[in-house]
Amino acid sequence: MIKLFWSDLKMLFRNRQASFWALMFPLMFTVIFGLFFGKDSTNGTVIIINNSQSVIAKNIETTIVDSKLFAINTSIKNVDEARAAVKKGKAGGAIVIPSGFGDLSTSAPREITVIDDPGNATTNTILLGFLNKFNTQMTYQQNNIRSEAFAIKEEKTNTNKLTYFDFVLAGMFGLALMNASIMGIAIGMNKYREDKILKRIITAPIKTWWFITGEVLSRLVLNFLQITIIYIIGKYVFGAHIYGSVYMIYLVALIGAVMFQLIGFALASIVRTVDAAQGAAMAITIPMMFLGGIFFPIDTLPKWLYSIVQFLPLAPLLRIMRGVILEGASIFADPNNLIIVGAWIVGCLAIASWKFRLNDE
Repeated sequence: MIKLFWSDLKMLFRNRQASFWALMFPLMFTVIFGLFFGKDSTNGTVIIINNSQSVIAKNIETTIVDSKLFAINTSIKNVDEARAAVKKGKAGGAIVIPSGFGDLSTSAPREITVIDDPGNATTNTILLGFLNKFNTQMTYQQNNIRSEAFAIKEEKTNTNKLTYFDFVLAGMFGLALMNASIMGIAIGMNKYREDKILKRIITAPIKTWWFITGEVLSRLVLNFLQITIIYIIGKYVFGAHIYGSVYMIYLVALIGAVMFQLIGFALASIVRTVDAAQGAAMAITIPMMFLGGIFFPIDTLPKWLYSIVQFLPLAPLLRIMRGVILEGASIFADPNNLIIVGAWIVGCLAIASWKFRLNDE
């Protein structure tokens, strides 16, 4: 039995790729969830615009900062700029304390404004709950009564009725397209390579970019079916709130499908075996599944990481998709997202056209 144990152990570790991914996947998931929910994680970024010098205004700001529940941004001083940041998902919410708030005069304002995005339910609930609790405790300590010391006005960047499922549904479009396209192309092309199918193709007068274009167009049919299934089930079975044009949803999704397929081709031009392609594709798609913003708003990540992951291919695509689905916005509402998606398409097309060869062994 001992000899059998050692022989099985040696065989296990001789398969280096299987051993690597067996250790890498739990490590990857641990790190990703640690970034979202670990000791240094926050419940999103909150912008504080404090235009008052009163004691109560300073206490509100200090208490929020000291709670360490949120990553605090005090660099934005303009309300419109703060509203735009929340709408674009760069912050989970904003607190605006007006000038003169907390002064002793009878004409002093008694209301602070909380700007939030209905699609970011986690940050909204915690932020409003925190402010209401602070309001009640401060009032009772000062006056020994349970009336409000100040009023909280909630301003939503989007007045549409939304749920967390609506937020996730938009992410499901991106998840389905990413997995099917990157893994399908990377693994499929290497299967063609190992089965010598690619070599048979070169007997016909065909250029590499013709082959790539044909593969992309054919796989768009599968992507179209994916989009249709997700849309029908999400809207008509689970009652998702979809405010954008269905044609715009398909357009954005198919643009994303092209991008992910070209990423798959770029990957297939680098790795040379099915096993390697499967491992590399999973190494790309699984981190993006969480860091791209499918399930959680990415503004809850540490700032240094957010500054990186916002440029991942999935993140800008989901920002466009959520703008269309949740707000009925145009795909051109934030041109930066289209620029990032376009850069990934052009870059991966260039790599695939340069490196991918039909006669590769």
